[in-house]
Amino acid sequence: MSAVGALGRLRAAATGVAQPAATVRHRHLSGRPVVLVPYVLAGEAFAPLAALVGTDPDRPQLFVVPQPRDRERRFAHAAELAGLLLPYLGEFAARTETVERRGDDPYERSLDAPQVLVPTAGGIEYLRLLGRSTRFRSAEGEYAVAPEVPLLGRWCTWLADRAGVPGSSVLSAMTDLLTQAWATGQSALEDGDLAALLAWIDPPAGLRGDQAARAVEGGPTAGPATDPAFDERLVPLIAAFDEASRGEGGDAEGAERAIRDALFAELLPTWQRMWRGVELLGTRPEGASVAGRWEADRASYSFFAADLADPESRPQPRVPGAISAAAQLATRERAQARLDAEQVRDDPLLMAAVRLAGEAFRGELIAVDAERMVAEPGKKTARPRPLLTFRTEDEPLFGPGTDLECVERREAKARVLDCEPGRVVLELRGGMGGGKAPKPGSVPEPGEVLCWTSLIAEFRRGPDWPEVADTPWTHGGPPPDPEADPVADSADDALEEWS
Repeated sequence: MSAVGALGRLRAAATGVAQPAATVRHRHLSGRPVVLVPYVLAGEAFAPLAALVGTDPDRPQLFVVPQPRDRERRFAHAAELAGLLLPYLGEFAARTETVERRGDDPYERSLDAPQVLVPTAGGIEYLRLLGRSTRFRSAEGEYAVAPEVPLLGRWCTWLADRAGVPGSSVLSAMTDLLTQAWATGQSALEDGDLAALLAWIDPPAGLRGDQAARAVEGGPTAGPATDPAFDERLVPLIAAFDEASRGEGGDAEGAERAIRDALFAELLPTWQRMWRGVELLGTRPEGASVAGRWEADRASYSFFAADLADPESRPQPRVPGAISAAAQLATRERAQARLDAEQVRDDPLLMAAVRLAGEAFRGELIAVDAERMVAEPGKKTARPRPLLTFRTEDEPLFGPGTDLECVERREAKARVLDCEPGRVVLELRGGMGGGKAPKPGSVPEPGEVLCWTSLIAEFRRGPDWPEVADTPWTHGGPPPDPEADPVADSADDALEEWS
């Protein structure tokens, strides 16, 4: 945690009021997200119990599995979810724009993409497991499921994978979005409780945040696993349903209705808090770099939707190969570096933390040598390399040769020549055009106050990976025949205890 973040938590604890942790919103917020509040039976590996879903705050749709240990009912539940989610997930693929790429073929990118919001990080894991348990299912044979079930599984797997990319917004946990924007006086573990977190940020009239958080203790949880107190009420209802289903007395429809009523009452407070969170996040202006990251989400969505439309398309593998896993890791590392740099440039509050850490400084330009020319080693032609001297009260920890970018002048790039208390000397190296003299206005003038940081959002190409067939023996050797049927073992997969 940064010093600024710690200060925000201390002030929140002292005042009982949540403090701003950012001045802008660092994630895209759709005008029409789908909110999903999942519930699973506690104590089971993966036994979906219910889901409250929808795009309209006033019209939630409840899907219930009255006996979550019944595999057939679970897959019928998945088919119900698919009936609502698949039209939403697929509708954005119809409207596209042509994107030209340097050195590559143009492609069609969707103008928008879906956004799924879940209460907590457990909701993201729920979708990952839902995808894992459904995408290999077959619509034929002994363990046949509805045709839309494996399709939903592939979408859920894509959403969960995309959620692991830093800065992505297609699948987000509300607790993560809120903690990016506000600091509370409770622990990070307690911030994982949506009710307590929202109580700090948006307490009822007449209550402080800490008082409101204590007031919601013991209430309905956001799950996705059921609360022990709720289980005490739920277990007899499921038992009554089982007895009625076996013809041992009782009304099966009435027993199922009782389960639905209990689950709706349990999930409704979380549903309402989710939409209140959406409203609160909408009051924050969007960061300047958010649109670029949403473009990456739209591109990923477009490629995945196009792949689903291909008759030869295959489900995502259970375990990625060595090359695809390494490529995924490299992509996420680049995305994290880009996110770190872009967020601090967008947000003065985050930049303050970076300045305190010595990774940036803000200072007044007191001297400029705009005519300075330097010939790089091994080159005969001298290039413009203006010298900039700054006076600063910050304490940057830059060594000579550190590359920096300017926050106010986005194209400007410089290299540290000297850094001592109160004074930093930079060599301007980028943002001046390609001519023999800097283009007009590209060199800062004395008196300008600029912020420079070593967190650089530069584009980096991924490495050239070897062919799949050339995977070394240390990584499993050559892969199996790519023509093998990826769902040939779906019957065995259906026998897994948790599936």
